[in-house]
Amino acid sequence: MKGESKYFTNRSKVSLLVVSLILLGSAEKVYAKTPKPTLAQIEIAKKVEALKNHNARRAKGELAKATATLDQLERLAKQSRKEYAKAKVALVVATSHAILVAKYADAASTTVIATHRKIGKLAVNAFISGSGFTDFEAVLSANGPQDLVDRLSVLEHFGSNNLMALARYQTAEKAAQSARRVADVAMQSQIIATIRVASSKKSAETASARQQDEVNRLQAVQDELLKELESAKRVRVTLEQRRQLALLEESRAKKASTTTGQSKIWRSGGVAGRDRIRSTESQRLLAVEFAKKQVLAGKPYVWGAQGPNSYDCSGLVYAAYKYAGLGWPIWDRLNASLYYSYTKHVPISELQPGDLLFYSYDGLVNSIHHMSIYAGNGMVWEARSTKTGLRYSNMYSVEGMMPFGGRV
Repeated sequence: MKGESKYFTNRSKVSLLVVSLILLGSAEKVYAKTPKPTLAQIEIAKKVEALKNHNARRAKGELAKATATLDQLERLAKQSRKEYAKAKVALVVATSHAILVAKYADAASTTVIATHRKIGKLAVNAFISGSGFTDFEAVLSANGPQDLVDRLSVLEHFGSNNLMALARYQTAEKAAQSARRVADVAMQSQIIATIRVASSKKSAETASARQQDEVNRLQAVQDELLKELESAKRVRVTLEQRRQLALLEESRAKKASTTTGQSKIWRSGGVAGRDRIRSTESQRLLAVEFAKKQVLAGKPYVWGAQGPNSYDCSGLVYAAYKYAGLGWPIWDRLNASLYYSYTKHVPISELQPGDLLFYSYDGLVNSIHHMSIYAGNGMVWEARSTKTGLRYSNMYSVEGMMPFGGRV
């Protein structure tokens, strides 16, 4: 489709970078194998983000141009609609004028007909009376001087009426013909003008509608590119944050392994915990479901509370597994640092829903200050603080995550 080829080259580059990232290990899979993304993965994520940002900026520019063109076409369409409205009004006026002229012509024709009739009557009367229309005939038929004067006066009157009637006839006929021609020409011209303006209006509106479709298409392209950019940014930021967190955890683990009193209980990089697991997979899933219900119910954080109306971090863990069927003597209410030693340690890469996560200020077991229940996909159910209450969070959202989880 039009416009899509513009992004083909950059999209191909993005695809190649993404494939490279997959070959190194996708973001989620990398975290599952090791909590420390490589610098190469972070660099690829930066390039993906940069290319998507370039595409988004270019799409924004094209959308701005298309929108400006649409605004211009809308103005032209608006002007065409105004001209069409004026043309329609002018056509109504021309049509009304033509109707009035037609009425005037009809009236003139009536006058002409009446004039014809009057002239005809004069001739008939003259014929019936035996009178002529010449001065000679008047003289011959006169009975005396006075009668001659009277006859000549009548003949003069008849001649004057004839001339006046003929003049009115000619004037009325010419006026009617002239007015009819003018009215017909005016109306025909206005009909042509109205048709032309209507065609212009339709063309302008069609162009505006097509441009609106183009703007909508470019808006959809930009929206999609912005989503891709935001996704790429999240990947890049997450990779950087998790690498920094992993480096911090390594540093803290190293410190803890060499600290007096702690080196005796660290084995293979982790504090020795229980050798055996006390829960079944179904019990761990029940514990997760219980924690989820408490969070979704919006229950508050209260230090030392273990339910049913409020919890602290270890209280939520205790209540969840108690709900799942674990009780005394194999399950007890402990604090976070004791739970770390009271569960079987599993690497972060092998976490399963229901496992426990622990957080320390300095990497030492006795400094563990928070714990949560792993929900899967890098998320946890937890009772964090009086400010946030119970919540569903990213497992890395609290600093100082210990390098091992605990399986009950």
